[in-house]
Amino acid sequence: MRAHRSPVVAAIAVAATLTAVAGCAEKSDGRSTGGKGTVEVTATDSECKVSAKEFPAGHVQFAVQNAGSKVTEVYVYAPGDRIVTERENIGPGTKAEITSEIKAGTYEIACKPGMKGDGIRQKVTATGKGATAKRNPKLDEAVSAYRKYAQEQADLTIPAAQKFADAVKAGDVEAAKRAYAVSRVGWERTEPVAESFGDIDPKVDTRADGLADGQKWTGWHKLEQSLWEKKKISGDDKKLADKLMADLKDWQKRVGKAVINPTTMANGAKELLDEVATGKVTGEEERYSHTDLIDFHANVEGAQKAYELLKPVAAKNDPALTKELDKQFKAILGQLDKHHDSKSADGFASYDTVGKGERKTLSDSVNALAEPLSKLAAAVAGNK
Repeated sequence: MRAHRSPVVAAIAVAATLTAVAGCAEKSDGRSTGGKGTVEVTATDSECKVSAKEFPAGHVQFAVQNAGSKVTEVYVYAPGDRIVTERENIGPGTKAEITSEIKAGTYEIACKPGMKGDGIRQKVTATGKGATAKRNPKLDEAVSAYRKYAQEQADLTIPAAQKFADAVKAGDVEAAKRAYAVSRVGWERTEPVAESFGDIDPKVDTRADGLADGQKWTGWHKLEQSLWEKKKISGDDKKLADKLMADLKDWQKRVGKAVINPTTMANGAKELLDEVATGKVTGEEERYSHTDLIDFHANVEGAQKAYELLKPVAAKNDPALTKELDKQFKAILGQLDKHHDSKSADGFASYDTVGKGERKTLSDSVNALAEPLSKLAAAVAGNK
C-alpha cells in the first residue's frame, strides 16, 4: 500500500535514505536529470509545473525536481485515473528521473505534496506512434510472462484470503491470525499492478492514518487491528471479511486488463522497494501484527521476478547494472534469510523482535538495491 501512508513516517524514511534518493537523480557521468526530449516536472507545495504540455509518444523521460518543503509523489494518470507510472518519496530539494513507455493519448501529471489526496494536476498529451512498434521481441516475451505471473499471484491469493475470511467469519481469532499474513503474499508480490487500477488498493490495503476524507476503513488492516489490538471479532468485522473477498475477486478479474509494458515492469520493481523502505522497514505496514518481514520478502520476490524477466535485454544494454543488481538481490535475500522462524505461521520472526541495529542493516540493504534498480527502466529502454 503506497498512496495512503502516514506523511510523518514517510518523511522519516526519506530522511534516512536521502543519499540514495539523490544518487538516483543524477546520471553516472555527473550530469543532472533533464535534456533534449525530457519532460521536466517541478513540484512545490502548491504547484506542479511541466516543461511541455505536449510531447512525442514512446519512451519518455520525466525529470522530477521537488522544490517544495514536503515529501512528494509524482504520478502519470491515463483517463479514469489508471496509473501509467509513478515515483514516490521524493524528498524536499531532491530529484528523480522516471523512464516510462507512453502511448499516444491524453494524460494527467499529478504532484502530491505530503503524498496525500488527488494531487495538483496538469493535463498533457502524447502524440504520434512512438517507438513501441520497434520493441525487442524479448521484451514482448517478458511482458507476456509477467502478465501470467501477475494473474497467477492473484489466483493464488483468493483461496489463501478465503481461508482468512472464513476464520474471521467463524469468530476464530487465532485461526484468523495464522492465516492473515499468508493471505497477503500474492498481493504484495504484484502490488503495483493492483494499484494501477486506482480504486482497489484503498479498499483492501489502507491503514487507519491513510484514509481519505469520508472514506470508510475496510480491508486487511482493519481486520488486523481487530485481531491483534482489540483481540476480538465483531459482527462488522465478519461483514468486512466478505467485502475483502469481493474486492479481491474484483482485482483478480481485472488483472488481465492492467497496462503492462517493459517500463511499467521496471518501475514497478522500484516501487516495490519503495514499499519496503517506507512501510516494512519502518514497521508501519503491519503495526498490529508485526508480520512485516513476510511482506518485505514478497515485495523483494516480486521485484526480482520483474527484473529477471527484463534481464536479457537490460544486460545487453547495461551489463554493469545487471551485475550490480544480481549482487544486491542476493544480498537482500540473504539478510531476510537470517530472520526466518520455522515456528511462525508465516515463516518469519515477528518484526517487533528485530532490533534497531538489524533494522538498520535491512534498511541499508534496501537502499543498496533501490539505487541501481531505479536505473532498470532506462536500461530496458536502451538508455544507460
